[in-house]
Amino acid sequence: MTPQHDNSSPVATNRPNHRMVDRVSAILEAAARSRTGLTLTELAGHIDAPLSSTQGLANGLVATGYLIERERSYFLGPAPFFLTRIAGSSPVDSVSHEHLKEIHEATGHTVVLAIAVGDGLYYVDHAAESARYSYLAENFVKRSLIRASSGWILLSGMSRRDLWSYLSMLPPEDEPFADEFLDSMRQIQADQIVVAPTVSTSGIEGIATSVTADGETIGSVAVIGDHEEILNDADTISSILLKYRSKWAS
Repeated sequence: MTPQHDNSSPVATNRPNHRMVDRVSAILEAAARSRTGLTLTELAGHIDAPLSSTQGLANGLVATGYLIERERSYFLGPAPFFLTRIAGSSPVDSVSHEHLKEIHEATGHTVVLAIAVGDGLYYVDHAAESARYSYLAENFVKRSLIRASSGWILLSGMSRRDLWSYLSMLPPEDEPFADEFLDSMRQIQADQIVVAPTVSTSGIEGIATSVTADGETIGSVAVIGDHEEILNDADTISSILLKYRSKWAS
């Protein structure tokens, strides 16, 4: 006999597990709990899977920003924080919205907080009167890392493997920008500031500095605007950004 159900209430059913989803979630949780990173062998142990299968999952998670590989160890990447930002939380806790407003008031220019997720640059907070930048930040529009001052800061903080991988995939029209970036990379790493690299195709340029945690670059704050105006105020803007960078690092 077929069981009869009360149509006024839903029938409870168990959601089936999916092995790949279970493995991915286990990898992310293990990476989140580790402060020193996990080797591929350790990840494989956490999900009880062969090294070959684990390598494929790890590569995919690194490519999409959910993991970072550093010296053969895996750490949680920025993508989970980006999702929480979309949901209303901040991926870079040391930089408050008030800080961005203060920099905006001090410089008179638009200020953005940017992070890298996979091969893209995203503005996750801003202080601006311009509707254009409000749109980019509030809708999490993907931008090119190689075509923005914030992107150069974020690229300079990447591991060599991830940087070479990103640069090797650039379209031909962006290859000259890659050469310019590589010529400047050592200086960027030393100074932690990028001044109007002339890579934008829209006439908008920026001056950017890094936001770091535990010695790793996790974001970038940039002051952006008309190319000539930014260059005219470059010394003042750079000084203000570096002052705040020291505050965020303390």
